[in-house]
Amino acid sequence: MASRRAIISVSDKTGVLEFAKALTELDFEIVSTGGTYKAISEAGIPVTYVSEVTGFPEILDGRVKTLNPYIHGGILAMRTPDHLSQLKEHNITPVDLVAVNLYPFRQTIAKPDVDLADAIENIDIGGPSMVRAAAKNNKAVTIVTDPKKYPEIIERLKNDTLDEKFRLELAAAAFRHTAEYDAYISTYLQNVTGTAEEFPQNVLILGEKQRDLRYGENAQQKAALYTCFGDDEPGIGNAVQFHGQPLSYNNTLDLDAALELVREFDQPAATIIKHTNPCGMALAEDICRAYVKAYEGDTLAAYGGIVAVNRVVDACTAKEMSKTFLEAIVAPGFTDEAKEILQAKPNLRLLTVAEFTKAKPRVSFYPVKGGILLQQNDTVQTLPEDMRVVSKRQPTAEEIEQMIFAMTVVKHVKSNAVILAKDNQVVGVGAGQMSRIGSIDMAFNVGKHRTFGAVLASDAFFTFRDTVDACAKHGVTAIIQPGGSIYDANSIAAADEAGLAMVFTGVRHFHY
Repeated sequence: MASRRAIISVSDKTGVLEFAKALTELDFEIVSTGGTYKAISEAGIPVTYVSEVTGFPEILDGRVKTLNPYIHGGILAMRTPDHLSQLKEHNITPVDLVAVNLYPFRQTIAKPDVDLADAIENIDIGGPSMVRAAAKNNKAVTIVTDPKKYPEIIERLKNDTLDEKFRLELAAAAFRHTAEYDAYISTYLQNVTGTAEEFPQNVLILGEKQRDLRYGENAQQKAALYTCFGDDEPGIGNAVQFHGQPLSYNNTLDLDAALELVREFDQPAATIIKHTNPCGMALAEDICRAYVKAYEGDTLAAYGGIVAVNRVVDACTAKEMSKTFLEAIVAPGFTDEAKEILQAKPNLRLLTVAEFTKAKPRVSFYPVKGGILLQQNDTVQTLPEDMRVVSKRQPTAEEIEQMIFAMTVVKHVKSNAVILAKDNQVVGVGAGQMSRIGSIDMAFNVGKHRTFGAVLASDAFFTFRDTVDACAKHGVTAIIQPGGSIYDANSIAAADEAGLAMVFTGVRHFHY
């Protein structure tokens, strides 16, 4: 008779036959269920069916098979005289090892035709119960939920190094395994029922590691990218990279910023991002022209930039992109000609995102020391009916169109933020300055002579009239801003003196 007992009941059967055979050679009795029993038995490995242990058949289409004292008593019994005596009294054999991984719930709900009944049927009950029982009793029982651990466990058993510390590590991994499983179920059911809260009392963030990144913000910092379960909106988290060097942390942030900006627009749109701020942004009748206009917005800053376009990259666009050094390009797709042109640059990262639909309302996360900040993303769009003209001069239809374009872009610029725009092209950007006049000076320094006839958008109100005076000096014809300062009258008076049109939106767009 075998000296030790192992229970093996797995959905993922990777390596399970080799594991079972090795355990048998180490004098383990294998107890198994359903499909796992069938696979082990057909491989010619000695195995005991669970019903032979429990004295009770599997019932309710397999829903009940291991929920039995002959199983859980053997798993949960401490190796104390009292517990061992009770096992002997009830003819229960102690269990020394449990190898369990759970019903494929996540894989089931990923199927496009899955219905709620199928999902519910793939919620494992007996498996998590055994996992948690074995993890709780880790001083006496080895719990393994990851097939990749099988070889190490066999090696430790052979070398008698399957010690208490290692079993505790396995127990921690097992509880994480069941916690993740329950989070998948909870998130799925909340999405199905529409009961998910934006700001619940407790937050479950279930992330799955997609890949290690080249490095973090700096080369000495490690970083990795995770995808979040429940957030299936197309984005950088699930983009497909098919060429170039691995992404860094900064590349990923810039790509996300670029994608979020161009997806605001239905027309062909292109942007070039540096340090999460757009140094170039433009709309045009086709994507090649949009990219050229975006590049011409600030040719100096565009060097080493991150590009996003909301149309398939064609040969014309690829040729223009290949003229300067770029870090990465993300697009809905690339033609074969475009791929050939751009893949001539071995380090250029090329990525595709399936859909460039407008961003949906969602909650974003930002870590702070000792906590996490949650907020809704800023999906407010500026419409003509939202504009309140406060100047004596009414804006023209062209100025209104350009103000809407500029205000849409300014949402994606770090505060204090201003955008100068003309002909659906950003010609000047002011970002991240401690004073608004500092951002204004930055934008005009970039814009130079192109600011004559441009409009200016500001993410927040003007405290002083110096901003309006600078606009008048540099030929800006119209200004859009939220308004709301106690000094609004001074800014309006300055606009009227210069003959500028000024509109208020009543909506601030700070972006940190």
